[in-house]
Amino acid sequence: MLRDNPVERPRMSDVAFERICDAIVTGELAPGSKVKDSELAEHLGLSRTPVREALARLIDTGLVEAKPAAFTRITPLNRADVESTLAVMEVLDQLAVKTGVPNLTDDMIAVMRSANDDLAQAIKANDIGAALAADDSLHGIIVEAAANPLLKRLMHQVHPQIHRIYYRKFSSLRGWQDAIEHHDKLIALCATRDGEAAAEVSSQHRRFLGGLIGELFDIDESASDTS
Repeated sequence: MLRDNPVERPRMSDVAFERICDAIVTGELAPGSKVKDSELAEHLGLSRTPVREALARLIDTGLVEAKPAAFTRITPLNRADVESTLAVMEVLDQLAVKTGVPNLTDDMIAVMRSANDDLAQAIKANDIGAALAADDSLHGIIVEAAANPLLKRLMHQVHPQIHRIYYRKFSSLRGWQDAIEHHDKLIALCATRDGEAAAEVSSQHRRFLGGLIGELFDIDESASDTS
């Protein structure tokens, strides 16, 4: 959180980025809210320079947007942008799975199973942060196996936006049981090294999650219409 312990100076910019990014993902910094580097710097116990550097990086990720001489704000969450982000992630994920699954070792698959167990434990503990970390760990094994540095960088750049979307979707932990079952199917296909089939199962699940997220927008829009 922004008001936690002061940042260690040797890595001020990196930690400022992580703290602000986490605050955006979890909604502590709400979509559409304006931010000032001076206020963020005060909360983090930093000078303004590393905070400005962090905000510039966050603009690159799409979590922050700025209009010169007007505002810097947390990028709003709207249906069109969310759908576009999920579509891009699905394509990147397909490539990672198709090319990575044939390269998986038995040890890697064992790590994936362990990560899915961690996900189940996080759900029982109602810990969404741990759940997202376990999900990242599982899928990260496939990305590493793909051995494509550019693909890895692109997915890493999109990940903060995906986390913000998933955090909102899974803030009640709704839908996580489906994720566990999906992972079981995915891991079974990974064990056969069938990249094509694994990619199709992964895409189906991402589209399923997209549908659930779309339902949240429907609920929000319905509430707005009746208010």
